[in-house]
Amino acid sequence: MAHIELRGITKKFGATTALRKLDLQIGDGEFFVLLGQTGAGKTTTLRLIAGLEKPTEGQIFIDGVDVGTWGPAERDVALVLQQYSLYPRYTVRENLEFPLKAKIRRVEPDEMRDRVARAAKILRIEHLLDRKTERLSGGEMQRVSIGRAIVRKPRVFLMDEPLSALDAKLREALRTELKNLQMTLGATFLFVTHDQIEAMSMADKIGVLDRGRLVQTGTPNEIYNNPRNTFVARSVGSPPINLFEGRLQGGRAVIKPGTFELPLNGQAVPDEGRPIIFGVRPEDVSVEPGAAVEATVHDVENHGVEKILTLNAAQTIFRATVPATLKVEVDETVRCAWNPQKVILFDGSSGLSLRHAG
Repeated sequence: MAHIELRGITKKFGATTALRKLDLQIGDGEFFVLLGQTGAGKTTTLRLIAGLEKPTEGQIFIDGVDVGTWGPAERDVALVLQQYSLYPRYTVRENLEFPLKAKIRRVEPDEMRDRVARAAKILRIEHLLDRKTERLSGGEMQRVSIGRAIVRKPRVFLMDEPLSALDAKLREALRTELKNLQMTLGATFLFVTHDQIEAMSMADKIGVLDRGRLVQTGTPNEIYNNPRNTFVARSVGSPPINLFEGRLQGGRAVIKPGTFELPLNGQAVPDEGRPIIFGVRPEDVSVEPGAAVEATVHDVENHGVEKILTLNAAQTIFRATVPATLKVEVDETVRCAWNPQKVILFDGSSGLSLRHAG
């Protein structure tokens, strides 16, 4: 286990700045997920911690020690990639043993057998130990790849989108297994992904990256319910958050005067009348007779226990998550409202949440 700290990290590749003044702390034994789109700087951050890249500016600490001059082997971290990086003509057992035969961490045969057996048991690949890896499925190969990291007993596990090449059902199963693995080992995990479902379901803490800057860090609940700005708000949640442009007048959200106005239950806002973006999650939009706003049903998605409706009110498109028992058809006219306690207010110019603006 290890505590990781990045202080003022900037990384440039020629004229391109991949990371800008990044400050990040990952607690000992924490499952930390770095979330961001392609090009946000996630993999660069991982490679810097692993020692595969050196920062242009700033310092990296592992357990309070500046590791800036340390090579990858000295940092004692294990990197698990999207590509499996296995030896195809080796058996699973031989692939698991391989990291333990390196000069820097060579272990005795008895301990090697114990470590391989333990990793195989944790990952439920005991029945595959004598099979050549070229004959494994994608999910099995990823388990072996993770097993190669486990046998080393590293201080830190670094995972670069390890599930993105797998099908949806297998991704879901391995998400659960990885979280259980981290809890079993009590290890520090840094997992990078562009998939917000992975982030929300696995993380103790999430860091949201946007073009090389860390926008917000917090628990999944904090990121979801109290996003720092509209970028973070859009980064999590499926279906995505509804963002309405409008103004606050007389304690009401006015999106389209006269046709699309909703109450806010007295949320205090300075400078009434300024441009505001009103954020509300689809599950906080209700469809019921007598509600304040008239809308047309544009689309209906059935998801078993619930339906996701795409609604059109005064030429404004938004989504509502409703019970599967609600009978509703495309092109039907309905009445809708929102939960005023759940509305998040963002500045119309900067996109910054008014809760964070101070």
